[in-house]
Amino acid sequence: MEISEEAYSKITEYCNKGDMLLEEGKKNLAYAQYQKALDLIPNPKVYYEAATWIYVALGDIYISFQDYEKARDCFYNAMNCPNGTTNPYVLLRLGETLVETHDEENAREYLLRAYMIVGDDIFLEEEEKYYSLVKDIIKTNDE
Repeated sequence: MEISEEAYSKITEYCNKGDMLLEEGKKNLAYAQYQKALDLIPNPKVYYEAATWIYVALGDIYISFQDYEKARDCFYNAMNCPNGTTNPYVLLRLGETLVETHDEENAREYLLRAYMIVGDDIFLEEEEKYYSLVKDIIKTNDE
């Protein structure tokens, strides 16, 4: 499904503003911009590719607020959007939020999926606890 050119232009504008505000450390203001962008996407939002990256941005902001339940919901939404199930970043972040919400069984699944797409590099800038959850599975399969 496609979004009108006018709406897409506004979505891009709001997201760019959100990105700039985020770089300045103004998370609440950035959140508001991303939410405005998301509001312009017709329902069901998960049909639109633009929703994928907006949900990711919102999820990252929720992680920075340590609101892992809302972050998890954003990453589940992103995963259900176009290309979400094959996006290693979405899978990684979903797995991380599942760890933080005490759902380690499902967390392993998504962290392992992220690993299977891009390998160990996906964990380089992440806390060790996330890689620790899957490294035994990875090493067993490599042997």
